[in-house]
Amino acid sequence: MFEEFIINLKIKLQLPLPGIDAQFEMAHLKREKVLHDMPDAKSYRQSAVLIATYPNELNEPVLLLIERVAYDGFHSGQIALPGGKAEQSDANLEATALREFFEETGSDETPIILGPLTPVFIPVSKFVVHPFVGYLKKRPNFTLSEREVEQLIEWPLAELILPETVKQTTVEPMPGVTFNTPYFDIKEKVLWGATAMIMNELKWVLK
Repeated sequence: MFEEFIINLKIKLQLPLPGIDAQFEMAHLKREKVLHDMPDAKSYRQSAVLIATYPNELNEPVLLLIERVAYDGFHSGQIALPGGKAEQSDANLEATALREFFEETGSDETPIILGPLTPVFIPVSKFVVHPFVGYLKKRPNFTLSEREVEQLIEWPLAELILPETVKQTTVEPMPGVTFNTPYFDIKEKVLWGATAMIMNELKWVLK
């Protein structure tokens, strides 16, 4: 099952991507202007994340997410994908995604990259995030970065496609700032914002 899934996913990633329409479906309303009037990417810092999938004990695909540690910043404690800002030593943004994946998860297996998804702009932190989709042939052993990662979340990919996984909530990303947003309910944890937008494009690709 997992091997057939990877073959099909690789084919689908070579087709035109859903892009902004898929992203906007999981964006809060204050993002509307940014999404439809994209800023100059040169004014944003470059970053990359990795959507990693591997088979569980039933040979079904799971997605790897992280819960970030609490800190004094915009993305404190959020559910996210392994990733971070590009460094001058990175050969390209794909290399950034892989480096950050290893640094944060301590995986003893190397992902095979299948292809990119559409970049996402994050106005609050002035980053443009480049998502890459990759897979591992088996579940790795992990050694988490205690400085960055509170825990790993292994999410059955089948749940990404379920309509009931998408819900609405009110978030307060910083004191005094609240808004309503759609989110993915992942084991009673809230996956929202840029990561949800990225995952929704993957959802559209799979559908």
